[in-house]
Amino acid sequence: MSTLRFYAIKETLNRKPIKIEENERRSEIFGSNVFNEDTMRQYLTKEAFVSVMDAMQNGSKISRYVADHISTGMKEWAISKGATHYTHWFQPLTGTTAEKHDAFFEPIGNGRAIEKFGGGQLVQQEPDASSFPNGGIRNTFEARGYTAWDPTSPAFIYGTTLCIPTVFVAYTGEALDYKTPLLRALQAVDTAAVDVCKYFDKNVKKVNASLGWEQEYFLVDSALAASRPDIVLTGRTMLGHSPAKGQQLDDHYFGTIPTRAMQFMRDLETECMLLGIPVKTRHNEVAPNQFELAPVYDEANLAVDHNSLLMDLMHKVGERHHFKVLFHEKPYKGVNGSGKHNNWSLTTDTGVNLFGPGKTPMSNLQFLTFFINAIKAVNDHEEIIRAAIASASNDHRLGANEAPPAIVSVFIGEQLTNVLNELQNVTNGKLSPEEKTDLKLNVVGKIPEILLDNTDRNRTSPFAFTGNKFEFRAVGSKANCANPMTVLNTIMARQLIDFKAEVDALIEKESLKKDEAIFNVLREYIKHSQNILFEGNGYGEAWEKEAKRRGLSNNKTTPEALKAKISEKAIKLFEDLGVMNRVESEARYEIEMEDYVMRIQIEGRVIGDIARNHVVPVAVRYQNILIKNVKGLKEIYGDDFKKFGQEQLNLIEDISEHIASINSNVTLMINERKIANKIGEIDKKADAYCNKVKPFFDDIRYHCDKLELLVDDELWPLTKYRELLFTK
Repeated sequence: MSTLRFYAIKETLNRKPIKIEENERRSEIFGSNVFNEDTMRQYLTKEAFVSVMDAMQNGSKISRYVADHISTGMKEWAISKGATHYTHWFQPLTGTTAEKHDAFFEPIGNGRAIEKFGGGQLVQQEPDASSFPNGGIRNTFEARGYTAWDPTSPAFIYGTTLCIPTVFVAYTGEALDYKTPLLRALQAVDTAAVDVCKYFDKNVKKVNASLGWEQEYFLVDSALAASRPDIVLTGRTMLGHSPAKGQQLDDHYFGTIPTRAMQFMRDLETECMLLGIPVKTRHNEVAPNQFELAPVYDEANLAVDHNSLLMDLMHKVGERHHFKVLFHEKPYKGVNGSGKHNNWSLTTDTGVNLFGPGKTPMSNLQFLTFFINAIKAVNDHEEIIRAAIASASNDHRLGANEAPPAIVSVFIGEQLTNVLNELQNVTNGKLSPEEKTDLKLNVVGKIPEILLDNTDRNRTSPFAFTGNKFEFRAVGSKANCANPMTVLNTIMARQLIDFKAEVDALIEKESLKKDEAIFNVLREYIKHSQNILFEGNGYGEAWEKEAKRRGLSNNKTTPEALKAKISEKAIKLFEDLGVMNRVESEARYEIEMEDYVMRIQIEGRVIGDIARNHVVPVAVRYQNILIKNVKGLKEIYGDDFKKFGQEQLNLIEDISEHIASINSNVTLMINERKIANKIGEIDKKADAYCNKVKPFFDDIRYHCDKLELLVDDELWPLTKYRELLFTK
């Protein structure tokens, strides 16, 4: 008997749901562990409070003198909540969060000590910049890097530690994290969008990008997960035959949430409330033991921080409930993977959603302006968008039956397509009074009625308009939202800058009125962006052929997709808007390609180890049982033994063939890995791992999965899919 597997199953079946007490209303505890505006009013001087609010709203700098006052108030609040340590909480390019805890405690001599936390400790710290991914920006002997406080994202307490959200930059100034380029992109889109908003409302002074993410994930009991080396080391199953029943009955989606999972969710949601993460929605997803939670949308920078914090929280809360949380985009073959849909919009400080229609022709012209500019931005930069969601794990999901393809397109629905078709026919130049009236009454004026429950959803579209926002569906569940948000807001800023220049030129040089100039430019944008608009099914060869005819890229693998990051077009885009310089762009390309190589390398080692050290020995053991059986039959029946033992002989032969194929494929894979490891250039190395090493995974898996069906269930060492997916 395979002790570990059956011990894990027994352990799981004996679990009892952990009782969760919720004695307070969520609205009462929301944000109670966050140094938010209400808390700052209590603990800061008026000068310090005004300074922080000005920094949050306008990006102004905080003086060191004021920082000392802020740190004192923050420390007193944190200690009153039971905190003993503080940390700069940042998001390096590892894809996870990072923190180094320091105690408030400081000796002052003569056996005495005080709690100390000064402005300098709040504003800046110095972690080791060479030990985090840096893409060659820093050498090992050049270790200095800085974390610097980001006042736009409030400090919070988790456990007994005050966590201060920060950016992370090299000593030489280059960004080494996800947050820094995001903040720059948000500033760029703010400036560009405000300038365009002035056409419609002179009172607009600020535009915020908002983000509402939807986090999908799988739960697996910690004992079952520990029995699978592939889950432990790669976050996914690299072997495993599909169970007889998977998701084909659609009985898990929106079904009753299992009791243990529900208790985990309740516990998690309480932690989220304390930390000001506005989670609202929870439900079963399509695959067994797959779930989703989603918050109310928030300002993009804060939403990114909340999602990174949430993923940390989910692991910690999961441990309490004996769950391992799987964020891998495709942890199980044959069932739906997990995404993290990024719902993106732009909102003015006057309370207007720029992607939402209004009640007047003027407000709808503003909506169309931002709507069409977003479409053109995606059209002009689709390869960079694809690169923003590229990863070794997301490659497994993109193009599968439940996820968007690797081809970037925009879905807007039939009704809005008709509106754009009408706008394409606008006269070039000055509009006649009749045309102006017709446009305002019959096209622009009717948009609210058109959008009312008439914008369908397209589950296969990577970038879909859903009524008052764009939903970027291709983002992977493991991803840091900052990457796609940086790209979306950068390309939108670039597009709005270009749009305003074109409109102003028509007003000044062609003497067109403002509305006429806007309609003229939008007409050309619609014509220019036809190729990116797609309403159909994103699966299959038909769309791939059509996309190729339209000139759209189809970068199916991460090494292909990431090359767009270092194109001259991309580097110029980010440089011109001050989001990333050439060094930063090239460093990120190196980091992400290296990450791809290392992940495929680890997976290759894992599948080789499991195949040879777990699967093959058990197959041989079962084969020996069959051989012993056949020998016994021969002793009893003599030459007639084949009449009674033919099936056993066939099994012995089948097992031998699968074992031989496994061993030969593992050997070939190892040889290809050795060749790839000698390649110096990271792009060629990544291509080798993608096209030479990775293809062996499927071959090895095929034969291992066939053996799973042949070998005695009592002997099989790996926890099976039916146990991983259906043990509650």
